[in-house]
Amino acid sequence: MILKNKDVLGLEELSAEEILGVLEIASRFRAVFDRPVRSVPIMRGRTVVNFFHEPSTRTRISFELAEKRLSADIVNFSTATSSFSKGETLRDTAENLAAMKIDMLIIRHSSPGAAHYLAKVLECSVINAGDGAHEHPTQGLLDIMTMQQRFGDLRGKKVTIIGDIAHSRVARSNIWGLNKLGAEVTLCGPPTMVPGGLARLGVNIEFDLKKAVAGADVLNVLRIQLERHSSKSFPSNREYHRMYGITEDVVRTLKPEAIVMHPGPMNRDVEISSEVADGPRQVILDQVANGVAVRMALIYLLSGGDPGALGVGQD
Repeated sequence: MILKNKDVLGLEELSAEEILGVLEIASRFRAVFDRPVRSVPIMRGRTVVNFFHEPSTRTRISFELAEKRLSADIVNFSTATSSFSKGETLRDTAENLAAMKIDMLIIRHSSPGAAHYLAKVLECSVINAGDGAHEHPTQGLLDIMTMQQRFGDLRGKKVTIIGDIAHSRVARSNIWGLNKLGAEVTLCGPPTMVPGGLARLGVNIEFDLKKAVAGADVLNVLRIQLERHSSKSFPSNREYHRMYGITEDVVRTLKPEAIVMHPGPMNRDVEISSEVADGPRQVILDQVANGVAVRMALIYLLSGGDPGALGVGQD
């Protein structure tokens, strides 16, 4: 058995062996994408509920595609049209869904810890699709999978995460996962966006972009979450781009094999220039494709799938 627990709530809780095991299964599912028929009947007769309390496009669609390709029955739950608007609690809503005998709940919520709370009160498996500024484990896994495709073993690889670290659940999941796999992680951004306390997680903190990218194998560029910032966080979008934007000038200083990543959605010409976002160094669309494979792997494994019996990569 690859996963020890019934839920996937964060990479902080997964071992290096669990992370590598999930990614190995994801690589097998990735092979399905090149087939004329991209679905497999593994989850037929099982029900997955997508419970998105916070707006999402990429993550929600990626989970839905993963579920459809596994042939699961899908229920999409929107809080905008639910009893949440009438004052129903998170627990009451989730328990009502569980009483309908669902097999898995995918939750995205603005409150850190929401997924952990539901995992304690529900018998079905829970996958955290992002909780506040805490963790986004599937994004962390797909990012690591994308790095592995280019570099293989990540031990000793230098990964620089740039941008709005303070509000980023993606950064936290990347930190936990990459540290466990032996990579060296550096965080970079304005002092107002990079909490000094994160150094205790075993990362380097650098406020000078040139120093942060020197020798890096991977630049993982985070979205500036403009909706969460006051006007005092940084002077202007133009000033941020001048100081911390990943431009062609920055990319020219990188090693020839270095790659540029972005979890999306992008603020073009704020945290990343259009030339870089569309250029030869970026692997952004690889991240998107890997996201579906990672989510397929997790759903399969949490449903009791046998990794040894999985032959999805065979004709």
